[in-house]
Amino acid sequence: MPLTMNREVFITCAVTGSGGTQDRSPHVPRSPAQIAESAIEAARAGAAVVHCHVRDPDTGAPSRRLDLYREVTDRIRESEVDVVLNLTAGMGGDMVFGPTERPLPLKEAGTDMVGAAERVEHVAQCLPEICTLDCGTMNFAEADYVMTNTPGMLRAMGAMMTHLGVKPEIEAFDTGHLWFAKELVKEGVLDGPALVQLCMGVPWGAPDDLNTFMAMVNNVPDDWTFSAFSLGRNQMAYVAASVLAGGNVRVGLEDNLWLNKGVLATNAQLVDRAVGVIEGMGARVIGPQEVRDKLGLVKRAPK
Repeated sequence: MPLTMNREVFITCAVTGSGGTQDRSPHVPRSPAQIAESAIEAARAGAAVVHCHVRDPDTGAPSRRLDLYREVTDRIRESEVDVVLNLTAGMGGDMVFGPTERPLPLKEAGTDMVGAAERVEHVAQCLPEICTLDCGTMNFAEADYVMTNTPGMLRAMGAMMTHLGVKPEIEAFDTGHLWFAKELVKEGVLDGPALVQLCMGVPWGAPDDLNTFMAMVNNVPDDWTFSAFSLGRNQMAYVAASVLAGGNVRVGLEDNLWLNKGVLATNAQLVDRAVGVIEGMGARVIGPQEVRDKLGLVKRAPK
């Protein structure tokens, strides 16, 4: 099929994820102040959307603490820089099994399973414009770790997000996740047209080869908005690929720590590099209010 390049592109910066990158680069933010400042710097560089996790300020380990999310939200909202806030709702579905011959009971270390309301509580309190909905269960890199998102859990979380007026960003790690996302819209759990993030190259989801990427793109309904990213050295290649395929882009330290070989990046530097790629292709980088207008988002103060 012919490609329809996107000429009006928004950039999402994934500021700090939940992976074990906190000790691999001094630029990975840990504290709420550091996360908010890095998000603000990314917005100044051209990111219209910032996607935020929170971490324990002392250890850098992933966290679900409401006070940390609230501090990040307040610091970003109170700054003079406008940006669309996107909070993760992917935490709280982690299962780590025991050895292959005795998988149960689950290992306490790394297992974090909570109910739908608890997984969405920080979203209800902070009221970002967007929050993520990881639309499927997946083997996720480590040998015995499973990212768990059952159909029942996703229906419950999706309904809560819709009720809150926060737009879910569907995180699709494979084609089956898009299939179920379309079912959620069909059932009225999520409002259409939906917003999708195509997550490429994450073990063991969709590999980031172009055939698989186009299979993902071709499974996104025409009236939906999509963005895409890949990891590590392929991050900037997927900036170009996504724009060429009609989508938007995501960069940031959640997905890639490097600016060049041997040179650790900041979030702002990765955004600036993405701006150069997009503008070099003849497209325009749009700002936060244009994204709100495009996606029907409303900026609100936290409760």
